[in-house]
Amino acid sequence: MDNRTQLRELTLRGIIIGGLITLVFTAANVYLGLKVGLTFATSIPAAVISMAVLRKFAGHNVKENNIVQTIASAAGTLSAIIFVLPGLVMIGYWQGFPFWTTTLVCALGGILGVMFSVPLRRALVTGSDLPYPEGVAAAEVLRVGDGDPHNEENVKGLRTIVVGGLVSAAYGLLAAMKAAASEVAGVFKFGPGATMLGGSLSLALIGVGHLVGMTVGIAMLVGVVISFFVLLPWRTSSFIAGSAADLTDIVTTTFSSEIRFIGVGTMAVAALWTLIKITGPVVKGVSASLASSRKRAAGNEVDVTEQDIPFPIVLGTILVSMLPIGFLLWDFQQGTDIHEHAVSLTIISVLFILIAGLVIASVCGYMAGLIGASNSPISSVGIIAVIASALLIAAFMAGTDASASSLVAYTLFTAAIVFGIATISNDNLQDLKTGQLVGATPWKQQVALVIGVIFGSLVIPPVLQLMLTAFGFQGMEGAGADALAAPQAVLMSSVATGIFDDSLDWNLIFLGVAIGVAVIIVDEILSVTTKKKYALPPLAVGMGMYLPVAVTVMVPVGALLGYLYNRWASGQRNPQSAIRMGTLGATGLIVGESLFGVVNAGIIAASQGESPLEIFSGATWSTALGVVLFIGAIAFIYRRTAQSAKDLPVAVPAEK
Repeated sequence: MDNRTQLRELTLRGIIIGGLITLVFTAANVYLGLKVGLTFATSIPAAVISMAVLRKFAGHNVKENNIVQTIASAAGTLSAIIFVLPGLVMIGYWQGFPFWTTTLVCALGGILGVMFSVPLRRALVTGSDLPYPEGVAAAEVLRVGDGDPHNEENVKGLRTIVVGGLVSAAYGLLAAMKAAASEVAGVFKFGPGATMLGGSLSLALIGVGHLVGMTVGIAMLVGVVISFFVLLPWRTSSFIAGSAADLTDIVTTTFSSEIRFIGVGTMAVAALWTLIKITGPVVKGVSASLASSRKRAAGNEVDVTEQDIPFPIVLGTILVSMLPIGFLLWDFQQGTDIHEHAVSLTIISVLFILIAGLVIASVCGYMAGLIGASNSPISSVGIIAVIASALLIAAFMAGTDASASSLVAYTLFTAAIVFGIATISNDNLQDLKTGQLVGATPWKQQVALVIGVIFGSLVIPPVLQLMLTAFGFQGMEGAGADALAAPQAVLMSSVATGIFDDSLDWNLIFLGVAIGVAVIIVDEILSVTTKKKYALPPLAVGMGMYLPVAVTVMVPVGALLGYLYNRWASGQRNPQSAIRMGTLGATGLIVGESLFGVVNAGIIAASQGESPLEIFSGATWSTALGVVLFIGAIAFIYRRTAQSAKDLPVAVPAEK
């Protein structure tokens, strides 16, 4: 038997270390999410910190490290719940964040996300060729850090990650100091209207692009062309012709209020099509899980890498979870003008959470596989969940005298649970991919995910309450000058309100649906005519339409660099190792920026305001310097990585 199966995995010390990392990451993510609408990925920083800490203990190993990063990443990811819940305070429905209610919303949604992802593991991880860039990067960090310190490839691989990480973190520091630009973007007239174009000077996005490959990169670029060279010039044409208003305001407002909703429509139909396409693999995954459970129950040996939480336990947990969820929904309606409909609304919402949860878990897992958990447009999934739940509730409550404010609040509360499922499933499958690559036991990792969810659920409510007390939220009554913007929560609340007061422009969403259908047809034609050699993943196109152009553009750039590097590496004397060295170089770029993101988040949170690192704010030379340093950093990393890959010895087959 492979001796890797004997390694300690789910240990008490691993759980404790994961819990401590959780406290820091979750608090920092909640603050940043409320301040700027963004959160940082926690898997890779957790893997690096875990590796550094556990190395001081005897008997540490790669599987135990994997459990630590799994716990910490699950909790850190769950903090994205702040994209929805603050909306209840903003609309005046809550005066604060009740601890147990908020904790249970986070915990139940997160646990459902874990349970829904169990059968998806076989369909989207082991039985799929999705790239999972961050999952692969985290696995490489763990394997290289735990590898033979005397093996030449391991030594060079670790150096490649460290150098890439240092360069990426250094650029992140310069950007935080405003000495170098973090983004180069511009607005200009184009065709009948205007548009914007630019790129985020993020070395991590270059690394992600390298790992996802050309197919996803090109699909996202197609999305950019549709949104920024067709839709945006068209939708701004009337403003440009009839107004002398600032061009930047016109373009940015049109993108956020119109183009993104077209992107939501495209992503909705692409998500539905993706779900249809993966239904077969999901059913096979459930069947395989049941077969594995029966074999284990009969005393037969099942490979550790195929041991999920038994499906009867998964199904039982899902169904039992509906009871406390039902109570939370019923209790939320008490004392309101919709309490007379509490039983019916609760039943409808529980069924919606049950069905929509599985759909959204599948779609979010697929998105994470395509582009990575930190780059997935999770807010678009939140918008889709809000729209779907609002339409369902509005249809049921039609003709009643219920107030719009009560219905908006109840919609947000329902969507918050679904959003918890979305955030966790978006992260879980990425973690399970890491586990697959390091030979982890799936059921132990799934238990660790549940532990991480519980840790995060206990941390989020007091941090939310602290942020509310210390700063408040913009738009709420009594908000001061330092109030947190919470932009994603504002967006979710606005969408729900727009449905109940009939102000949402459905034509935008329907246009996006039509574009999505066209992309699906093109993808199917490509798949058939080229025998799946070429593809145009509809979800990736939707992401390119929805995400800010500065973020999207850098992924195809990284994909092109990765393609060119891999083509060069294929001609080396040890092509497999040379290609892996490129993967490690890309991993280093992601690691460095991720770790600096954690440090910077802590600095911002500690200063209770703007980052004290911004000592060169307003420097006119920062853009030019940033571009030069960014290009130089990429050239340096790829050149150094190629040099390391050139001299790798050819692997000698082991004697039988």
